[in-house]
Amino acid sequence: MSHSTVPRSGTEADTTATTPVASDGATGARRARPPGEPSLRHRLRRDRVLLLMTLPAVVLVLLFNYIPILGNVVAFQDYDPYVSDNGIVSMLHSPWVGLENFQRIFEDSAFWGAVRNTLVLFVLQLVLYFPVPIALALLINSVVRPRVRAISQAVLYLPHFFSWVLVIAVFQQLFGGAGLLSQLLRQHGYDGLDVMTDPATFKFLVTAQSVWKDAGWGIIVFLAALASVSPDLYEAAAMDGAGRWRRMWHVTLPALRPVIALLLVLRVGDALTVGFEQILLQRDAVGPGAAEVLDTFVWWNGVRNQDFGYAAAAGLVKGVVSLGLVLAANKVAHLMGEQGVYRK
Repeated sequence: MSHSTVPRSGTEADTTATTPVASDGATGARRARPPGEPSLRHRLRRDRVLLLMTLPAVVLVLLFNYIPILGNVVAFQDYDPYVSDNGIVSMLHSPWVGLENFQRIFEDSAFWGAVRNTLVLFVLQLVLYFPVPIALALLINSVVRPRVRAISQAVLYLPHFFSWVLVIAVFQQLFGGAGLLSQLLRQHGYDGLDVMTDPATFKFLVTAQSVWKDAGWGIIVFLAALASVSPDLYEAAAMDGAGRWRRMWHVTLPALRPVIALLLVLRVGDALTVGFEQILLQRDAVGPGAAEVLDTFVWWNGVRNQDFGYAAAAGLVKGVVSLGLVLAANKVAHLMGEQGVYRK
């Protein structure tokens, strides 16, 4: 059977011949570069100034975030830092114990108590803290006078610059045994109240401290997202008869949805990190049963007890679980139609 060959037109042949192609590393196939897309060499030459500007930040991230990952090998050793003054030499000469440190972790009731406290604090902060910056941003955005809006934003953002030592000192003066609240109760014939040393209310106390200190930071993020909303959308909704609440529900909240999804994914990734310095400063006041979280558990066993391999194993478990939470939350964001931390 003979097969006839239909010649291509000159235009088609020229297009095929001149279209740039790029190699697909996964399959070895050649894929066409979209028309008008510059080559990698051209983009590097074009953006060389921006790349040089980001180079110091990249070096710092490599030095303080990625290179220390190699130290996780300690989790599989009976690490002894006193073998040598050089940490690398100490790792090379410390005996290997395999998964023994991980077995100890999963059999340790103190570890599971720290996990329970960490998850309870995360849920409380997600429910009670995460919506606060959104509500405050909507409230400030509804203020008509720019001067009042600027003053309110500055007052709410100011505690973000306070150290945790100062924040806890302020709360101690207000809610401690000799604080303002306790003195007012005694003046009116009631017993004093010491919230700062009550294990039952410690988790709510920590959440309140986080709200007071860091809610202002979230307000700035959401106000920046609200600034990008076109006023024409509000005018069109008002012309259609939408009131203030319907405009907020159908215009404002959809504009905040991508930012809310992104911050929620990041917050889920930090589910096992609920504030090391904040809780460590108050740990002795309420006891480890109420205040021990994973970060303080790692610090106590690694720095205080000098069981470095055991503490490194606990930190490695925390890091792996946190990575899984980020990937899962980002997948949920994709299913909801949002971009999340990275694209599909």
